[in-house]
Amino acid sequence: MTNNSIQPSARVQAIEEYYFSRKLREVARLKQEGRNILSLAIGGPDLPPAPEVIETLSNYAQRPDMHSYQLTRGTKELRESFSSWYKRMYGVTLDTDSEIQPLIGSKEGILHISMAFLNDGDYVLVPDPGYITYRSATRMVGGIPLRYNLRAENDWQPDFEELENLAMSHNIKLMWVNYPHMPTGTPPGKDLFRRLIDFGHKHGIVIVNDNPYSLILNDNPTSILTVDGSRDIAIEMNSLSKSHNMAGWRMAMVASNPEFINWIVKMKSNVDSGQFRPMMEAACRALVLDTDWTRQLNDVYQERQAIGRKIMSALGCHVADKQCGLFLWGKIPEGYDSSEQFADHLLDRYDLFLTPGSIFGHNGNDYIRLSLCAPKEILLEALHRINKDTKEI
Repeated sequence: MTNNSIQPSARVQAIEEYYFSRKLREVARLKQEGRNILSLAIGGPDLPPAPEVIETLSNYAQRPDMHSYQLTRGTKELRESFSSWYKRMYGVTLDTDSEIQPLIGSKEGILHISMAFLNDGDYVLVPDPGYITYRSATRMVGGIPLRYNLRAENDWQPDFEELENLAMSHNIKLMWVNYPHMPTGTPPGKDLFRRLIDFGHKHGIVIVNDNPYSLILNDNPTSILTVDGSRDIAIEMNSLSKSHNMAGWRMAMVASNPEFINWIVKMKSNVDSGQFRPMMEAACRALVLDTDWTRQLNDVYQERQAIGRKIMSALGCHVADKQCGLFLWGKIPEGYDSSEQFADHLLDRYDLFLTPGSIFGHNGNDYIRLSLCAPKEILLEALHRINKDTKEI
C-alpha cells in the first residue's frame, strides 16, 4: 500500500503517459477478447537488418573479450564508420574524434541535448505537429515547450514571420526541427536549412535537426550540416533504426562542433555507459552496406506505400503526393470531431489501429497516420476489410 504522503516529482506530474503505451494496452485487451486487430500505427520496422549485420553481431558476441563495459564515446571504429557514412550519403565531413558521438537511440539523444543546453525556464521551439518526445524531454529538464505551427497550406514548413515574433518575445534557447518531417513525411523545402541556420545565428538559438528518415523513400537525402556556418549553431541526430532496420538495437549518433559534443558527452557519461561492443561492430558493418541494400529496402516500402494510399483513399482520407519516410499522413473525412474519434471508429469498425494526428499536436487534429511497417499481406487485409464493408453498405 502506497504512503499517501509521498508524492512524485513535479516532472512526473508534468509528463503525460506516452499515447502508444496507453493505447497498446487497449489493443492487447481487444486481442485477448478474440478480435484480430491489424496495427498500422507503430513506426518500428518489421524487417530485419541485413544478414551480414546479424552475422557480425553473432560472431563478436561469441568472443570472450566482448562483454566488458565500453567507453561512453564508443569505439573509434564506430565513429569512423559514422563519419564515412555521412561523407558518402550527405557530403558532410565530420571529425571522428571531436564532432561525432554515438547514442543509444535518438530518443536518448533528445534528453541528453536538452540536459546539456537548457536551464529552468528556457523556452524551446517544438514543431506542431511533431514528435512528442521533444515536448516531454523539454519539460523533464525544466524547459518550457513553445510550439511553432506547421500547416498544410505552408507545405508543413515553418512560418518564419511567426518564428521571428516568438524569438522577439521569449527567451528561446533551442529549436527542434525534423526533416524529412514526421508525421507528415514532408522533405525539407529549398533553402529551408539555410533559413533555419540564419535564424539560429540571428537570435542565438541552437537548431537541432532530427534526421532518421532521410534515406527512406527520399530521392534527395540531405543534412542541415551541409549549410555553411551550420556547425556553429546546429546539431544533427541520425539513426540506424529506420534506414537499417535496427530500431531495437538503439544505434544512433549526434554530430556538431566539438564544444557542443563535449557538453552532450558530459551529460551522457553521467547517465549511461557505452553500448554493447558486438552491436557497435555490427553497426560498423551496417554503415558500409552498398546502395543496393537501401534500394531494395525502398522497393519494399514503395510497394507498401502504394497499398497504403489505396487504404487511405478507401477511408476517404486525402494524402499529399510526395511523402518521405515510413508513414502516410492523410486528412480525415468530414463528420468527425477529431482524429482520435476517427481512429477509434476505425478500431471499432474494422479492427484497424491507426495513429490519430492529434497526438503530434493541435495542427494534427484533422489528420491520421498510417505506418508502412507492416507486411504487404497485412496492408492488403486492411484494404480488403474496408472495401468489403463498403460494398456491403
